Amino acid sequence: MNYLSNWISIKHLNILIASTAITLSFVSSVGVAKDKEVAIVKVWDDNGLKWVPAPAFMPEGTELSVLHGDPSKMNADAFFKMKPKAMIPSHWHTSPERMVLIAGEMHVTYEGQEKIILKPGNYAYGPAKLSHEAFCASETPCVLFIAFEKSVDAFPVKKVSK
Repeated sequence: MNYLSNWISIKHLNILIASTAITLSFVSSVGVAKDKEVAIVKVWDDNGLKWVPAPAFMPEGTELSVLHGDPSKMNADAFFKMKPKAMIPSHWHTSPERMVLIAGEMHVTYEGQEKIILKPGNYAYGPAKLSHEAFCASETPCVLFIAFEKSVDAFPVKKVSK
């Protein structure tokens, strides 16, 4: 009996040593703490932000600034800025949008829903492929923070003539 319990203990010890070796090998192969991300902070009115024009179907002066991520890939964050009293025509996105209005007052109407009024600090969620339009109702620019799950895109809704 003593021989059997020693054999079981040695077998468990060997399994533990093998498991530890595999774990250490995995941890060293994934480069723990080598390419650590750093925290960032961005302010919408910082002169250092790079603003680019929004898609051509949107009003002149409508711009985007990518804050984090690659807009051609998943999970990019951006500021979206539009001039006072500007109207964004009906459009849709491949990605759902998670938004917080940073500045101004924006009126957004999603297809089949009542208009919503966003004020600074308000959160809004827009489902993928649901067409919507927006109006900057304030005398100052409207700035919206948007978190995209998929690549950043916008497709105008073609109006059907009667």
